Amino acid sequence: MEYDVIVVGAGLAGLVATAEIADAGKKVLLLDQEPEASFGGQAWWSFGGLFLVDSPEQRRMGIKDSKELAWQDWLGTAGFDRDADEDYWARKWAQAYVDFAAGEKRSWLQSMGLKFFPVVGWAERGGYLADGHGNSVPRFHIVWGTGPGIVAPFEQRVREHLKSGAVVYKPRHRVDQLISSNGRIVGVNGAVLATSNAARGEASSREAINEFEYSAQAVLVSSGGLGGNPELIRKNWPSRLGNPPEQMISGVPEHVDGRMLSITEEAGGRIVNRDRMWHYTEGIKNWDPVWKNHGIRILPGPSSLWLDAKGNRFSAPNFPGFDTLGTLEAIQKTGYSYSWFILTRKIIEREFALSGSEQNPDLTGKSIKKVLGRALPGAPGPVQAFMDKGEDFIIADNLPELVSEMNKLTGDNLLQVDEIERQIQARDRAIDHTFTKDLQITAIRGARKYLGDKLIRVASPHKILDSKNGPLIAVRLNIVSRKTLGGLQTDLSGRVLSSAGEPIPGLYGAGEVTGFGGGGLHGYRALEGTFLGGCLFTGRVAGRAIVKQLQ
Repeated sequence: MEYDVIVVGAGLAGLVATAEIADAGKKVLLLDQEPEASFGGQAWWSFGGLFLVDSPEQRRMGIKDSKELAWQDWLGTAGFDRDADEDYWARKWAQAYVDFAAGEKRSWLQSMGLKFFPVVGWAERGGYLADGHGNSVPRFHIVWGTGPGIVAPFEQRVREHLKSGAVVYKPRHRVDQLISSNGRIVGVNGAVLATSNAARGEASSREAINEFEYSAQAVLVSSGGLGGNPELIRKNWPSRLGNPPEQMISGVPEHVDGRMLSITEEAGGRIVNRDRMWHYTEGIKNWDPVWKNHGIRILPGPSSLWLDAKGNRFSAPNFPGFDTLGTLEAIQKTGYSYSWFILTRKIIEREFALSGSEQNPDLTGKSIKKVLGRALPGAPGPVQAFMDKGEDFIIADNLPELVSEMNKLTGDNLLQVDEIERQIQARDRAIDHTFTKDLQITAIRGARKYLGDKLIRVASPHKILDSKNGPLIAVRLNIVSRKTLGGLQTDLSGRVLSSAGEPIPGLYGAGEVTGFGGGGLHGYRALEGTFLGGCLFTGRVAGRAIVKQLQ
């Protein structure tokens, strides 16, 4: 055979696996349906957060973490309840991943030149019991250089192999079928798509101009999830989260379409946990979109007042940054697919960050000077751009004006200024007291006991209706699609399993197409910083397993 291995998908998991396989002296054919501009896939667009346990960055910030605590948090978050079947391998992958995050993950990445921002973020804070959902301590480590910084070392390794001929990369090659012979996957065929000048993330032509067929000893599927396919999202939407959103914006480009899931299933692979997915609730429409219906997620601090479409404050612990899917369920059960933040100038200056490499030019560009500029008065530049140009932002000097503009924006006229004022006044009165029954105020004060939050992430508690903290700001929040938590079931070598639970010879999976390992190592919920890490881990494991199998 001309190739030892075919890798389908040039995203992060595919690049990691390709690098590992080629490093071992095997020849790899790397195929991707998109133009070369999209090399690196969705990881390039990411904020670059990685889940690490008991890291030097944590210890320097006074954070006491351990593998035991991380595993407790993972189990409380995942909620595995299909242990005998769909969660059997997922749970094993989860344990292996936590071991990796508490072990060699950081040193492995550091050996390739990756560095981390010194302040560790606290994502998915939970808000339930100690053994329930959420991170007990901050674990969100931002890579210096964000998503492009994570992609870079693996891209460099692959491109070195391209020069030597150990890797052959063919963009615009869309795989349509996995070829089977005597029960073994022996290759792929598909369509060569017309050359496209589309920039990264932009829609590219689907015009087929030729056909191809290649054979190899093993095929690795690393094609991503279905976050850019709203029809598939709605088809798999779980009833526990209410009805599927009538309106939803997209956190990933259109080519994240889930095609290879069904193609692999047709070849005998088993898909599990189809109903598990991860969509954000704090989405805003990009005023300068790259792809269709382009959405950006706000990474909020805990202080904004969160109201449903009718102006009712969400109950605890549905506070910003605490429980993504819990709040998604609460929103969808209102019958509307949007909600609101109401906040102040002081809150937006300190607490608003935007997800994505392109929305954080200081971190992405590795500019210490620009990062230090975040401490200056005023909202960060990308946030200010949304305040000035984004359709979801409203700024007003007083509450009646703010509520009037909120009603105009949606056209639903659901909001009553008197009722919203009553709720904000009740919240503001809690600021006057050392003790309070308002759990959001308690959470804000608790967050500021962590130095990282106090310095750069959480505003000092203050009254929303006090004019000296203004102007008032309202943000309409949309559901923004993102990650697939279920997928191809794989064993701990990354081998794709059949419906009978047996490995399909010659077929491997890595990344989001496997639910980031085993068909869903996150279970029902994620601890954040675990998606990129899942691509890194599954790509490495599958790549090394393939090498071992070929020896």
